[in-house]
Amino acid sequence: MPNNRMYFWTLIIKIIFLSLTTIGILGNFSVFHYYLVCYGHCKLKTVDLIHVHLMAANTLIILSRGVPNTMAAFGLKQFLNDIQCRLLLYIERIGRSVSIGSTCLLSVFQAVTISQKEYCCKDQKVKAAKYIGCSISLLWVLYILIHFIFFVNPLFKRYSNNVTGKQDFGHCSIAGRDGISDSLYAALVVCPEICLSLLMARSSGSMIVILYRHKQRVQHIRSTHGSSRTSPESKATQNIMALVSTFLAFYTVSTILQGCVALLYKPSWWLVNINRVTSLCFPCFGPFILINHYSMVSRLSLVWMRNINSLILK
Repeated sequence: MPNNRMYFWTLIIKIIFLSLTTIGILGNFSVFHYYLVCYGHCKLKTVDLIHVHLMAANTLIILSRGVPNTMAAFGLKQFLNDIQCRLLLYIERIGRSVSIGSTCLLSVFQAVTISQKEYCCKDQKVKAAKYIGCSISLLWVLYILIHFIFFVNPLFKRYSNNVTGKQDFGHCSIAGRDGISDSLYAALVVCPEICLSLLMARSSGSMIVILYRHKQRVQHIRSTHGSSRTSPESKATQNIMALVSTFLAFYTVSTILQGCVALLYKPSWWLVNINRVTSLCFPCFGPFILINHYSMVSRLSLVWMRNINSLILK
């Protein structure tokens, strides 16, 4: 009976990994396809530019973590050597860090956008939009360099005696970390990620306050005219708040589970697999929040773009 039960849960884990990976790849590429169809050679808006980079980071996470975990779940274990394993871990860490940074930029930019609507400070949005592109580029370059240190450094310490046991990822395993690398990683990666998460939470809180005040202010206008439609700014803000809230929820759970796996000498099979599943949840489900938003405006956007193109051709 225990063997049958274990076989059943192993099958469930296989289905979950395969479903998450497939859904995530389809979702992220659907968002990319939307931008290609609707914008083509036109310049992306600031929010859409952040969305593209966020989906690119999510795709890196799915390809470097979801695909190997799915292969390992279906029985293909330890098929990568040490360097290949570290390369996948390097790509995943870049994607995770850029995903956190992009989501924070998205939340802060939208908070600035609706605050300038509230306080009539139009220069704030213009200034924020001006530096978003540079900020995203800086995010990629910065995290590529930071995580490259953790990719290269263990290769020079392969024969060091100050490392712990091996880390098993299912599809591969690498030598354990030393105390110096752990401290450096905490200072350069973990602490900034916590600060970005707090900034996201703060900007989301400010958006909630501003939207509540706006709702109270226009409530009598809606009752007078009998209209209950939500403004485009409110819809966009609610969409971004849903995206940020989903990110913070999954990121918090994933971080806690990841810490438990790292601290425990022999983590249980359940803990390891739940940690792997939760780390894939936001990259897989995040695009569908955007798809839900863009499905309402995609037809209008396509009509508008076709009209513009027809005018140009004339």
